[in-house]
Amino acid sequence: MTSEISRINPDQLHPTPGCHHITVVEAGRTAFLAGQRPLDRCGALVGPGDLYAQIDQVAANAVLALAAVGAEPSRVVRSVIYVVIDDVTDLGAAWRRLTASVIGPAFTTASTLHGVARLGFPGQLIEVDLTAALPG
Repeated sequence: MTSEISRINPDQLHPTPGCHHITVVEAGRTAFLAGQRPLDRCGALVGPGDLYAQIDQVAANAVLALAAVGAEPSRVVRSVIYVVIDDVTDLGAAWRRLTASVIGPAFTTASTLHGVARLGFPGQLIEVDLTAALPG
């Protein structure tokens, strides 16, 4: 069984910053990735307080997690991004860094970006949840 993925931006809705309003998966298997955190293989937080270092680690972890189920970033059909912010410009910076990263194609789908007060680890600034439609 293969899955067909369609991404749609209805003309009647506002333009998006690179994502799509709607993602449709016709059939197939789905993988739900746990929140990808900026932790190294030993579980240590990478770049405490450094948003860009943490984004790079989250992107690298997400690519590894997707590969473990035979998927790649283009198979992501839903993403939710949490960024600890003091200034709303950090959200835009996080979005631009993510979309330029190795996981960038994951964010052309139905995506939501949230500014939050805190995350699970002291010094953690970002976490990304992904859902992917698995190939064949």
